[in-house]
Amino acid sequence: MNQIFTVASKEFYDGLRNRWLVSITVIFTVLSLGLTYFGSASAGELGITSLSTTIASLASLAVFLIPLIALLVSYDSFIGEQENGTLLLLLTYPLSKTQLLLGKFIGQGGIISVAILLGFGASACLLYVNMGSIEVLSTFGVFIGSAILLGLSFTAIAYIISLSVSEKSKAAGFALIVWFLFALVFDLALLALLVGIEDGISQQGLTQLMMLNPADIFRLVNLAGLDRGDVNGVLAIAINASLTQFQLFSLLLLWVLLPLTTAIIIFRRKSL
Repeated sequence: MNQIFTVASKEFYDGLRNRWLVSITVIFTVLSLGLTYFGSASAGELGITSLSTTIASLASLAVFLIPLIALLVSYDSFIGEQENGTLLLLLTYPLSKTQLLLGKFIGQGGIISVAILLGFGASACLLYVNMGSIEVLSTFGVFIGSAILLGLSFTAIAYIISLSVSEKSKAAGFALIVWFLFALVFDLALLALLVGIEDGISQQGLTQLMMLNPADIFRLVNLAGLDRGDVNGVLAIAINASLTQFQLFSLLLLWVLLPLTTAIIIFRRKSL
């Protein structure tokens, strides 16, 4: 256990030295505060928007930004060190491959988690000061918790990429492809199915398909309790799914554990 936290500390402080934490936190804070204050600008109004509108806007931001940042932080975690020759050196220490991977995951996941907490927490504080409602804190607690799980799921996916390619440039390319597929193509494909199939897709079938994308699970977790007017696209059809928020959280956690377990298996079998 000490080995895992030693690696985690190294990864976290390396992230600080590379200014990843500061950069990511500033991005989250500026964009989340901007959406909180200017979220109703399209209606010709300025000022603090409703909690429902703010969460809907932040969720739309998060499904694009968090997976991209998680993939960019983690895509070269192993292939980069392998090319530099430091991966073999690390494994000469009394450190197993599983401990090394888990240590990296905790350290890099910590960077993303702190950035999400501070960035979106600023919006929560702004709304709470203006509304004074405890509902703001509980709703943002769910939002930030699910956002962290979303980031961790794509960090684990990035490890699979990093362990499966032979060059750092290929890892970067595959990371961008994965982001493009999950953040953009997947929902467009669902819309095409809805329009293209003559009898359409049942609500249950649509919801089951959305479980194949952690970004959509994240949105369902946070948008299920919002006003219908703040939800559009395939989410408007699936929003009344029979799955509870706890079940959706469990599925999002599964999207962290399965890729992470897969990465561990690949790393154990990988010859260096």
